[in-house]
Amino acid sequence: MPVLRIMSVVGSAVPEKLRDLGLLACWYVVRDGEAISGPLPSLPHAKQAYATLTAAQHPQLA
Repeated sequence: MPVLRIMSVVGSAVPEKLRDLGLLACWYVVRDGEAISGPLPSLPHAKQAYATLTAAQHPQLA
């Protein structure tokens, strides 16, 4: 079964468009190590995306 996780990146790993907005970190939801959403500007955004994707992946748990 695929594993979903929230991954953060900092510094030069943050996409330029977000760094230009002053963000020094961003978040992604990853499935088995591969980004499936993002970049997201905050951890609360990442948690919401994670919840949405988890519900879509496991509708019986929603």
